[in-house]
Amino acid sequence: METPLWQDLVRAFALVLVLEGLWPFLSPGRWRTAILRVSSLDDRMLRSFGLASMICGLIVLQVI
Repeated sequence: METPLWQDLVRAFALVLVLEGLWPFLSPGRWRTAILRVSSLDDRMLRSFGLASMICGLIVLQVI
């Protein structure tokens, strides 16, 4: 039996939350330093990183 799409999306979102929470849980000091560095980047650089991240994610999804 195939699961509905919304269940897969909720599972994917839950996995994102787990992965995003690992770094601040394991190393809060380094995470804080990284966030401070990222906050000092200009909007253009942040958009570039966001676009690169989305493209990498789409490539991984297509490969899987």
